[in-house]
Amino acid sequence: MRGEFLDLGGARLYYYAAGTRGAGVPVVFLHGFPTSSHLWGDVVPLMPPGHRLVIIDLLGYGRSDRPGAHPVDIGAHAERTIALLDELRIGRACIVGHGIGGAIALTVAVGHPGRISHLCLVDSVAADHRAAVGGRLVRAMLPAARLLPSRLLLAALHRDLARGYGDPGRAERSIDLYLRPFHDAAGHAALVANMRALAGDGMADVEGHLSSVSVPTSLIWGQRDRVAPVAVGRRIQAAIPGATFDVIAGAGHFTPEESPRRIAEAIAALLGRA
Repeated sequence: MRGEFLDLGGARLYYYAAGTRGAGVPVVFLHGFPTSSHLWGDVVPLMPPGHRLVIIDLLGYGRSDRPGAHPVDIGAHAERTIALLDELRIGRACIVGHGIGGAIALTVAVGHPGRISHLCLVDSVAADHRAAVGGRLVRAMLPAARLLPSRLLLAALHRDLARGYGDPGRAERSIDLYLRPFHDAAGHAALVANMRALAGDGMADVEGHLSSVSVPTSLIWGQRDRVAPVAVGRRIQAAIPGATFDVIAGAGHFTPEESPRRIAEAIAALLGRA
């Protein structure tokens, strides 16, 4: 496993590579708000051999650069994902997205259909992401976010994120890691920029085109997801021809952390579909 930075249009994006190259298509993992590549840490070792695995920190998260003047809406993240594939000389890939990462994956599937071989959406959001519980929470916090001291904003966000976990101990460890980049002034600005983008209507151009997604698609959902409830996933499934839907009993929103084996198995099954 190795990690490195790529300069994409003047902003450095961090990713790490794993797996083994073989006949299988590459798999690209996209996290959601406000997490990082750490989200997939327990899934990656369970993936089947023969696939090149690329795990990304989106711009403004994890080890990647603070966004500064670079846009961090869903469309911009999707275009940077394509730029990263170009830099790594990956023609087509299975894209796996969690939360807003799923919205980014859908945007790639609609806007760049030739670059995606399979699509896996995990506790994801789509055109109605602002109506999902997570989107409503971010919009409610946004007016005060610009004015709140960083420690108060992070404390409020920590409480909201903890509701997405079933295991309080794991929640404490992971959320502390996810929020660490946002503690200083530049981090606070990056967090607010990402919250502002999340509160916007970033999926408007994608909403009416989900029926055009023609690659094998799998949706995986935590039964007790209170951030993006199961009903959100059912609506996405209904819009994508042939999409399958698996519910993980007892799981919450952060299923890649709490049910990594189930997620890896579901991705492996998806990769077996033509």
